[in-house]
Amino acid sequence: MRIFLLTALVMIAFAANSVLTRFAIAGGHIDPTGFAVVRVISGAAMLWLFLTLRGGRLQIFSRTRAFGALTLAVYIIGFSLAYLTLDAGLGALILFGVVQIAMFAHGALFGVTPTPRKMIGAAVAFAGLVLVLWPSAAVQVDPVGAVLMIAAGLGWAAYTISGKGSDDPLANTAGNFLICAPIVALLMLVQNTFYTPTGLIVAILCGAVTSGLGYALWYAVLPKLMQSTAAVVQLSVPVIAILAGAAILAEPLDLKVVLATVLVLGGIGLAVSERSTQAGRS
Repeated sequence: MRIFLLTALVMIAFAANSVLTRFAIAGGHIDPTGFAVVRVISGAAMLWLFLTLRGGRLQIFSRTRAFGALTLAVYIIGFSLAYLTLDAGLGALILFGVVQIAMFAHGALFGVTPTPRKMIGAAVAFAGLVLVLWPSAAVQVDPVGAVLMIAAGLGWAAYTISGKGSDDPLANTAGNFLICAPIVALLMLVQNTFYTPTGLIVAILCGAVTSGLGYALWYAVLPKLMQSTAAVVQLSVPVIAILAGAAILAEPLDLKVVLATVLVLGGIGLAVSERSTQAGRS
């Protein structure tokens, strides 16, 4: 039950990233580049503060840290720039679809092939996600935006996989954010930025709380989850974001969204309950 609650909290934090980003950028409070830069810098600062209060030390100089920071930067940069041209729903579909496919493929290649029940659960959950986010014929998909979001999905999948072996989630995440910050800041060399007080506040909240601390908690939970389960459970994030968007941002919510929510959460439940069922039989 504890792992379930912690995992649910992480998924809510990830969904909050989407809601905060939509509010700040779509509302004209800050540009995508400015939001990405403030997000990663505030995340690094918050994680460093908590690590210092805990008496820990940053873990920076390692091959694993460099890889984690690079994949985190790919995700943040791709995510931010893709939303210059992509519809929010379509972007989320591409992102989490790529994450799921990449993580299941990695698991199969390294001998952790998902069981039939997990594959069925993933298919049901993904079908619900497709139902709620499938673009209409009127939506024109920008190929550059799609490629950027695919890169973001691959970056997040690699970041998730690399974090499963973390022995100190908070220190590792703090190191990743610190190294990632100057990489993301390079965006300011190629794109003009603007800020408003509201945009800065939302970007700081997104970076320090829902990103920095959320990722640290995700690192802590990951070792307790099977890789295929970690891939499927992330499919709940776009649905949570849609429901939160309807409640907070007054975005439309109809019967199709409700049905898709049932499919996504039902598929996740089917996949993640297998371990408990097998344990009960042993």
